[in-house]
Amino acid sequence: MNFDFSSITNFIFMEDLIEPADVILIPGGSQKQLIERAAKLYHDGYAPYLLPSGGSNTKLSEYSSEWEFLYKSAVELGVPEKAILKEDKASHTFENAQFSMQVLKDKGIEINKAILVCKSFHARRAYLTYASIFPSNIKIMVSPVVDGKDIRKDNWYLDKSKTHRVMSELIKIGSYFEKYIFVDWAQNYDKFEDITK
Repeated sequence: MNFDFSSITNFIFMEDLIEPADVILIPGGSQKQLIERAAKLYHDGYAPYLLPSGGSNTKLSEYSSEWEFLYKSAVELGVPEKAILKEDKASHTFENAQFSMQVLKDKGIEINKAILVCKSFHARRAYLTYASIFPSNIKIMVSPVVDGKDIRKDNWYLDKSKTHRVMSELIKIGSYFEKYIFVDWAQNYDKFEDITK
């Protein structure tokens, strides 16, 4: 079959030009590539805070949470403890976003821009999730990393397990956001009708 996968690739593997921001968000994970990217961005002066997020994870038996793993890794990479905010309860991406937003509110940290460091194949879903939770005036920039699964733009369709992960992201995006689209359409029907005429 001759099929162009570029439309899926371009949708899932999003990446933004990064500019200085108020916080670097890390939505959980059990591999160091995420925090390595976040720490580099911090050291390069892109934001004054890191906010790793994540609760318990069976892959991290030595740590009480993904947050603790990411926190300790960040400190080892030279990020000052005072620059690392704490969210250690989230169990999925929506909670990563919700609980992270609450941490920022509780700390009184006002943000206009945020950098979101996530896995490359998780980029679109992570972005849409944080964008649906954070106020619409906050600019969220995605800085994706390739983790140990080595799922990239140029190879996801060449390996069955990689393909499965990427296609699972498409399914999750549909199940996550269908209700939001319906609510927005229902509440703003007149505006949508004007656009479609």
